[in-house]
Amino acid sequence: MRSSTRGGRPSAAAVGAAAVAAVLAALLAWSLWPAKASVPSDFGDRPRAPEPTAVSSFGVHNSRPDGAENASGPVPEPTALRVPRVSLDARVQDVGVEDDGTVEIPDNAGQVGWYRHGPAPGASAGSAVLVGHVDDRTGDLGAFAELYEVRKGDDVAVARKDAPPVRYEVTAREVVDKNELPDEVFRHHGRPVLTLITCAPPYDRERGGYQRNLLVYAVPAHEGGY
Repeated sequence: MRSSTRGGRPSAAAVGAAAVAAVLAALLAWSLWPAKASVPSDFGDRPRAPEPTAVSSFGVHNSRPDGAENASGPVPEPTALRVPRVSLDARVQDVGVEDDGTVEIPDNAGQVGWYRHGPAPGASAGSAVLVGHVDDRTGDLGAFAELYEVRKGDDVAVARKDAPPVRYEVTAREVVDKNELPDEVFRHHGRPVLTLITCAPPYDRERGGYQRNLLVYAVPAHEGGY
């Protein structure tokens, strides 16, 4: 996908919209999991910001990750993700947006990507986004296949570079059509939340793969939910 340009550079709004759509396109590209896979059930309510949300603050030309700084100083980058109850244990690498407007996704389906143009896990505000594959070209399950088994209250730990891990608690899960990913999933403001994204059935090869996306939301463990 290509974003519109302004003076030879993608506009912030265009990059934001491209990133949202490209997350879906990249995840769908590897979708080989059997079509009979069941759709995960929704639970809980999506954590929302108290004020209007937008994706207009996305950018790809910063010399440092957009999500790497809080008002109180730099936020360490994530290095690993663990959800012990479902045996999810994956390394995390930072990902951004390609020159053509597509979001980067780890080549290794066993790894997870942190969208570095948004907040980092542990930031005091906004939605920290981690994306991952549900499967790969070989048919093996990806790291985020385990999200199908998460439950409300599950512990989530994010290891960080040269800093203590941050802990979250799963509060909600929802399945949305691939073209209806909520804009606020990529917000930079409002209550802090960790958002995990992967693909969900139904799978339709002729229409490009999975037709829906699974989103899991977790809030800082000390908050005990919203």
